[in-house]
Amino acid sequence: MLNSADHFSIYEREEILEKLKTSTFDLAIIGGGITGAGIALDAASRGLRVCLIEKSDFASGTSNKSTKLIHGGLRYLKQFEVGLVRESGSERAIVHQLAPHLVLPEKMLLPLSEGGTYGTLMTSIGLKVYDFLADVHGEDGRIMLNKQETLAKEPLLNPNTTTGGGLYAEYRTDDARLTIEILKKAASFGATILNYCELKTFNYHKDSQIKSLNCEDQLAKQTLNITAKHYISATGPWADLIRRTDHSINHKHLHLTKGIHIVIPRDKLPIKQALYFDVKDGRMIFAIPRGRVTYVGTTDTNYTGNKNRVVSTKNDLLYILEAINATFPDIKLTENDVESSWAGLRPLIHENDKGPSELSRKDEIFESPTGLITIAGGKLTGYRKMAQRVLDVVLDRMSSEEKSKLKNSQTYKIPLVEPYFNSINEVKTFQKELELKLNKIEVSNDYHAWYLCTNYGIKALEILTKIKDFENQSPLERLIRAELWFSITYEMTTSLTDFFVRRTGRLYFDIQSVHQYRELVLADFSIYLDWKAPKIEQENKKLDLAIQDATTFYDEEIL
Repeated sequence: MLNSADHFSIYEREEILEKLKTSTFDLAIIGGGITGAGIALDAASRGLRVCLIEKSDFASGTSNKSTKLIHGGLRYLKQFEVGLVRESGSERAIVHQLAPHLVLPEKMLLPLSEGGTYGTLMTSIGLKVYDFLADVHGEDGRIMLNKQETLAKEPLLNPNTTTGGGLYAEYRTDDARLTIEILKKAASFGATILNYCELKTFNYHKDSQIKSLNCEDQLAKQTLNITAKHYISATGPWADLIRRTDHSINHKHLHLTKGIHIVIPRDKLPIKQALYFDVKDGRMIFAIPRGRVTYVGTTDTNYTGNKNRVVSTKNDLLYILEAINATFPDIKLTENDVESSWAGLRPLIHENDKGPSELSRKDEIFESPTGLITIAGGKLTGYRKMAQRVLDVVLDRMSSEEKSKLKNSQTYKIPLVEPYFNSINEVKTFQKELELKLNKIEVSNDYHAWYLCTNYGIKALEILTKIKDFENQSPLERLIRAELWFSITYEMTTSLTDFFVRRTGRLYFDIQSVHQYRELVLADFSIYLDWKAPKIEQENKKLDLAIQDATTFYDEEIL
């Protein structure tokens, strides 16, 4: 039997299901994205008995489809959302400290051009205000560059239109891995957490307060009833659906917008560093180098299609390609250069007469007469503060005696991965150590050391240790088999798409490895989880569809 304090595993699924059926929790959370994960960790670390269910895999919605930045939101200054920028700015530094291998400093270049969104004076003032609100000091502070300095930072920019630039600090992450690490940490504090467990209906007391949740285990196709004292919906784009199920939808509702990103091989778009640049419609988008690729996005369009299958369209692709080719005129990218893509939804709060890019990214809490608490909106960066705000609502409903037994919020000082790094310098040193260890097993490409370090932190050593159990295969085959073992054993990985999309990001950032190793990974899954022919066929179909959606640009949305 695995120790739940150290493991977060599919092998514990039966035990978790039994606990969900037989326990009465203080708090039941619906939704396993970054918001639900943050609430689970905050609540469990305070001393509450917590459960969380997710209808698909963890981080399978918006929390795997962002720009993968922990950033302050420079553009929100244009909308005078000073509070949002201040909070996001301070949160960046905290989340970096909690997981410095996973939330990495990234200098962002904002090139200036004739007729661009920002002029030199406004950029200088804006970045100075941004640094002030985010409490940025020293070498991380903004630097204004002249034309020559800007082109030296990024030679691919158009020398005929570039007039200068601003360099400022942001943080890059992997949103899905951040969500997984937060959930694993919540489980170590005693939270009971399960993926592929879908809420079907609510049960109510005679006074119309929620009594329990009717749920279905999507893997075993069995029903279960979950009982708690308080219920939170943190379901992102599905928040209104849950409120309708609770019969509590009102004039306040979501406004869904879609954003896509495309992934280009690094040699096709060899930018030297991350950029935030103008698009002709007045918006701005990011281009960010990451390992062997560069990814670019995002779009911002209204969305009314299928929430369970959000895809990139040809119009989306054209928008981003035009922006890239206008900014980097010597590149001349076409659809054939695009390796992969992802499309996700922003669950924003509707405001009359506002377009997609004008809507606030602030979070909002809705309280239903039935007792359901819904949190919607918000940003990846603000997950801790969102958790604190929604738990304040829960605490207001508790008695003084109940509250006296709880700690204050601890999440600002709980490292997400242990043993933990104290600084980014320790991360860099560890990455060098990984390179030496990988060289000993004939994996000489430093990409793999970077990949293991930034995905798993010091836990990467457990993957390297496991490699010894696999023989008579190439070093990279042994490495991915060890990574799969870790993912199943420690990260509640239940399917091919869990592994290739959300645990490793390979579908987006190394899609060739998905094709190369899928049969090997499938064979090990079949052994570890005793998959038979029907299950193998089902898993192959799911992965085929994920690959299709990542590599196809459709004529229109899926309805």
